[in-house]
Amino acid sequence: MSGPHKAVPLVAPGHTRPVTHLSFSPLLDDNRYLLISGCKDGNPMLREWTGDWIGTFVGHKGAVWSTKLNWDSSRAASGSADFTAKIWDTYSGNSLHSFPHNHIVRSVAVTPSASHLLTGGQEKKVRIFDLGRPDAEPDILGGGLSHDGTIKSVVWFDENTGVSAADDGFIKWWDRRSLQPTRKLSFNHPITSMELSVQIQRLVVTYGNTVAFIPAQPSETGAPIHSLGLPYAPSSASVHPVWQDRFVTGSTSDEWVRVHGIDGEERELLKGHHGPVHCVEYSPDGEVYASGSGACDHSCLGTQFILHVSPFFELPEDGMPFPPLTRLSVLNRLHHLGTIRLWQTTPGKAYGLWQGAGGSG
Repeated sequence: MSGPHKAVPLVAPGHTRPVTHLSFSPLLDDNRYLLISGCKDGNPMLREWTGDWIGTFVGHKGAVWSTKLNWDSSRAASGSADFTAKIWDTYSGNSLHSFPHNHIVRSVAVTPSASHLLTGGQEKKVRIFDLGRPDAEPDILGGGLSHDGTIKSVVWFDENTGVSAADDGFIKWWDRRSLQPTRKLSFNHPITSMELSVQIQRLVVTYGNTVAFIPAQPSETGAPIHSLGLPYAPSSASVHPVWQDRFVTGSTSDEWVRVHGIDGEERELLKGHHGPVHCVEYSPDGEVYASGSGACDHSCLGTQFILHVSPFFELPEDGMPFPPLTRLSVLNRLHHLGTIRLWQTTPGKAYGLWQGAGGSG
């Protein structure tokens, strides 16, 4: 009798520096989804639900710290160390708008309808840009400094409510119309990450050695927070969007991806990255979770590689993730590159490029 199937990740190559951020789209009309990634190489990449490369957004001149898609994935947003945030057309790959800032942009979010862009970063200001009037001056939430520390994450809860988290230990909910905070929560450590799980309407927050699950719209009487202490400092966390019984984490203190039960018990310890794991996220159907890290070396030989290069937008030669190459030449180029790995929630199941327990190839 065979034992449990071993988790064998797919590797999506292409980035040439550490991967800083990953974000899945919602399920689209065909029940598929997209994945967008940010990287210190300055080139955000868009991928199919299988991990196949679609295209690279070329135009930033510094590390890209954050990437997001709007509800129908027609628009992408990116924030960069080049002091700009950009809005992209995901069909053509063209940059539609570039919004200057006075310091590094660490996080971006676009409303579901793609009407407004939210940004935050090392200026400690949360800005709202009206994408219908891209030349207009942005609104600054709170009127001056929005936080007393670097803003690590911004998300939209709905068209009128933005949420920001910073290393001052505060999460703040903002009203787009009044430009003032409506709620705030404080924590005893700097916040390292915050993502919105749309399906379950929870914010997944990491700070210190803790993961917290917070209602995306807290009530007047206070937000019931489910928090768990871990024996390590997570850099990022994501909860299963369907089962809600587990969450996945990465950490910059080691090279492992971990899956925990919602009670905190460690269920899986997944090895495969060869650098700190900066970001993790579940796909909207919960079948896959993605992780992004820094270096990869030739011990990646045991991993399945995605080499299906899809034509999309025309790029300069050095903007291409990979031309069709032999597996060995891909491995040679992967040395010390940032990598994205896709892991199955149920190893052995036929899904995407995984052929299942009885498949071949």
